[in-house]
Formats: sequence, structure tokens, C-alpha cells
Amino acid sequence: MKRSTERILTTHTGSLPRPQELLEALEASSSGARADFSALVRRAVADIVRKQVEVGVDIVNDGEMSKPSYATYVKDRLTGFDGEAEPFAIGDFADYPEYGERFLSQGAMQKLARPACTGPVTCKDTSAVEADIANLKAALTNSGAVEGFLSAASPGVISIFLANHYYKTHEEYLAALAEAMRPEYKAIVDAGLVLQIDCPDLAMGRHIQFPNASLAEFRKNITAHVEALNHALQGIPAERTRIHLCWGNYEGPHHRDVPLRDIIDIVFRANANGISYEASNPRHEHEWAVFEEVKLPEGKILIPGVIDSVTNFIEHPELVAQRITNLARVVGAENVIAGTDCGFATVAGYSAVDPKIAWAKFQSLSEGARIASRILFRR
Repeated sequence: MKRSTERILTTHTGSLPRPQELLEALEASSSGARADFSALVRRAVADIVRKQVEVGVDIVNDGEMSKPSYATYVKDRLTGFDGEAEPFAIGDFADYPEYGERFLSQGAMQKLARPACTGPVTCKDTSAVEADIANLKAALTNSGAVEGFLSAASPGVISIFLANHYYKTHEEYLAALAEAMRPEYKAIVDAGLVLQIDCPDLAMGRHIQFPNASLAEFRKNITAHVEALNHALQGIPAERTRIHLCWGNYEGPHHRDVPLRDIIDIVFRANANGISYEASNPRHEHEWAVFEEVKLPEGKILIPGVIDSVTNFIEHPELVAQRITNLARVVGAENVIAGTDCGFATVAGYSAVDPKIAWAKFQSLSEGARIASRILFRR
């Protein structure tokens, strides 16, 4: 992974606005419904890489163009999933049910196909991730991007979205998922790309997957999630891997979010040097101060979100620069890469942020990083 050795580098979390034609193909019963699906994805990846570079993103990806969502895409790449998982409750909506109903009426959850685990989980083959790799590498050629990354779901986040109806225990399910996802993780790194593991379970899981657990119980659960992830990452260098944690990419109360301070030590145990996390929304922006007391382990890189992904406010570049410098002055500028709170299209066909506004937010991200670089590197 590149570091901010000469200036503050910029990146993002993963999903980006998809073109309408691709959305229609993804929303079909299967990608096979469009004979030209592969070509659509290939063109979309080339366009999205070019767009990222144009707005000043340094470390780019494929925008998750081929995926219906960042977690449920695995249903098509792994065996063992069928039927439909039961709806899960969003814990903070329990206290504000009227708002919860209004949010759910917007249709994000309805667009998610969420089968359950009903049989042994194994990797079908790696053809889908190999196609993702080929598309991104082709788009990176002569693009001017500093680096490329591909995202993949963690065993823990899969367990949230695709409920276990087969394995006797949650731990057995995690172990099976870890083994099944290992080939995808390895393929991405072997291709020379940075691997991002999406781990919302380490934070969001507190009020969605384990809402009735005590903090001690939740910490025990996510420790098991990190152990399963590390098993899947065996042999993959930590410096080639980053993880993303968040408290749920939705506009809501978030008053039940677990504080970063209460989980960061477990997050640090993941065999990944980069840590992408929400740091700009009103519930978590203050948590840069956690690192005044919690020492950043050697080798780790923080990737704070300095623009949010659920509102249509376009952040002022000076505010973005403040968010960057607040943290960089504590942990060192070389240990900070400016990112986004989460994705801008985590579910294909649904986004809280207008696509044109999303790109304007990215321009503020880039300008804010330039301002912060002048301050931090005195150039």
C-alpha cells in the first residue's frame, strides 16, 4: 500500500454510481439475462476509473460495477445459498419506528436479494473475481492513478446479510465462509492490487447483528470475526491489505453505534495495515481524538472518511482539510490517507446521494487534501 509520504493521498470506500444501462442489467434476474453484460461492466469500469482520476482520487477501484451490493454479491460466487433470509432489524430504528418505516419505504432493502445459507459453503470458482481483476487492470493502464484496489466481503459481513440456516454454530459458519472467500482474497493480491476487506460487522454488527448482546459479548463476537478473517488472510501480506469498518451507510439516528474506542483494539488485530472508517458524520467525527490516547500500531495506516456518503451536502474543502489535519497531527501525516465514510452506491439502484453531487463531493475531498498537504508538508 502506498503511504502519504509527500502529500496526503486520497481514496474512497468502494461503490460508486453505476450507469443506468448497467443498473438495468444488474436488476435483471441474473447477469445472464444480458448477453453483453461482461462488455457493459468492462466499459463501466474503464469510465469509472477515468472519472476517479479526473476528480483527483489517487487510489482507485472498479466502483464495484459488477456487483449488486458489496456483501450479497457472494451468493453468485459461492455454493450453499438459496431461498430468502429473514429481514434483519436495524437497532437504532427501534427507538424511532416512524422514521424507520419512512427509511425502509425508500426501497434500499427491497433491492437486496438476500438468500440464506442452506448448504455447505464453498467457492464455485474464481472466474468472477478474475474478470473484476482484468477489468480494473486494463482500466488502470495509462490512467495516472497512483494505485488500484478491489474490495471483497469479509466472512463477518456475509454472516449479517446472508443468514445461517445450515451450520450448527455461528463460528462454524464463519469458518466455512473464511475458507470459501480465501481464493478471492488471494487472487486480488496475486494480481498486484490492494485488497480491501469490507468489515462493517466490526461496528454495525453491534446494533444489527447482536443488538441484545452486552459490550463484552459483542467484543467476544467480533474477536471471532477477526480470527476468521485472519485465517482467510493467511499468507497474504498485511501491507497489501486494508479493511473498512462502518456503523451502517444510512442516514439514521445512530445513537446505538458502538464507540470506536470500544472496538479499536480488536480492529487492530486484523492482518491488514490499512483501516478505513467513518470519521466525518455527526456521530463519529469527534473520534479522531481517540488516537490521542490509543497508540497507532507500527505499520498501520488510517483512512478516515473526510466526506460523508449519505447526505447531499458538499463539504467545504477547508472543512475536509481540518478533518485531515486534526488526525494527521496526532498520528503523523504519513499514516493518513483521506477517504470517504462509505460507498456512494452500496446497493445497485439505490443511493442517498445524487451522482453528480457525489462527484462534487470527491472534488472537495481532493481540494481538501491539497490544502492539508500544504499545511502538513509545508510545501
